[in-house]
Amino acid sequence: MNPELAIDLFKTTVVFALYIVAPFLGVMLVIGLLASLFQSVTSMQEQTLTFVPKLVALAALLLVLTPWLLRSLSEFAITMVTRMGTLGH
Repeated sequence: MNPELAIDLFKTTVVFALYIVAPFLGVMLVIGLLASLFQSVTSMQEQTLTFVPKLVALAALLLVLTPWLLRSLSEFAITMVTRMGTLGH
């Protein structure tokens, strides 16, 4: 395997991982900012006030995005296995 091909496989994997994680990170960022704003406005410094909404939003987002996640991960796995099969030639 030449170095360019290995770098391309690694780059593809990292970009795909960011593509998969981006919706979750975005929602957690927004929920965290809203919870922090709420804490600042009300002067409530309860730790569960930030944790519980993030947990509920993550669970809801996971339920909603499960079909997309499964389809994307299976397509990526098929693509990578196909590409790895041609590496030996």
